[in-house]
Amino acid sequence: MGFLSAGSKIPSDIGVRVNLRLDPALAAGYASKSQIARVVTESWVQEQLYCPACECNSLSPTPVGTRVVDFGCDACKETFQLKSQSHPFGPKVTDSAYWPMIERVNSASAPSLLFLHYRIDRWVVRDLFFVPHFFLSTSIIERRQALKATARRAGWVGCNILLSYLPPDARVPAVRGEVPVPPHEVRESWHRFEFLTRRNAETRGWTADVLACVRDLGQETFTLGDIYAFKGRLAELHPRNRNVRPKIRQQLQVLRDQRVLDFLGKGRYRVLAMPLRG
Repeated sequence: MGFLSAGSKIPSDIGVRVNLRLDPALAAGYASKSQIARVVTESWVQEQLYCPACECNSLSPTPVGTRVVDFGCDACKETFQLKSQSHPFGPKVTDSAYWPMIERVNSASAPSLLFLHYRIDRWVVRDLFFVPHFFLSTSIIERRQALKATARRAGWVGCNILLSYLPPDARVPAVRGEVPVPPHEVRESWHRFEFLTRRNAETRGWTADVLACVRDLGQETFTLGDIYAFKGRLAELHPRNRNVRPKIRQQLQVLRDQRVLDFLGKGRYRVLAMPLRG
């Protein structure tokens, strides 16, 4: 955390302290590794984590048997689904049934996602990041093959969440390398793109996908032609749209209006807002 200058507003979370230690004793009655991990990590979230979307410094577990949603904020009503594992998260993460997920994304009822990576040798939270629900779109939901006829749930279709398709801004880190990020910084990163909640699933997907292309350039300044080079990728993500170039220009305008980009004239742009890296 940086030093506060004279006259600065003191963050409301200045007294928040996050203990990264997990307590495996809480799962003493379980034999399954997955059950142990679930009990231990869920208990940690309930006891240590805060809401990234508002000033509330706690999250409440949902009733036993609740599907999809694991935690909620009593103050702002934001909901969260926890995904925890003992190895770093890769480019894609296995999720639940495909069609219900697509319906939740399209209806803006999908919970925000909480990714918790822990060290099982020392039972400590290594990394943790949120993906706000307003960054979820059908572009990042990959349909898996249906289960074979011999499977217990024959014909069931699951999905993957394609983390690699998201711009880095969609990952809001709360713990990096066993170091907690100050909660007010987490909340600032969360609110930076909250304007996406005012858009439907398709539109916010376009905004996120064009932003991902901008981030992939890795340049402070770029041209419209640089982004046009991603036309094929964007056309594949949005196969029903045949006017990709106008859509690209539209989303660059959105990002300019939101002070993520600055238009320099003659098809040139400058990046203004950089994400908090995990």
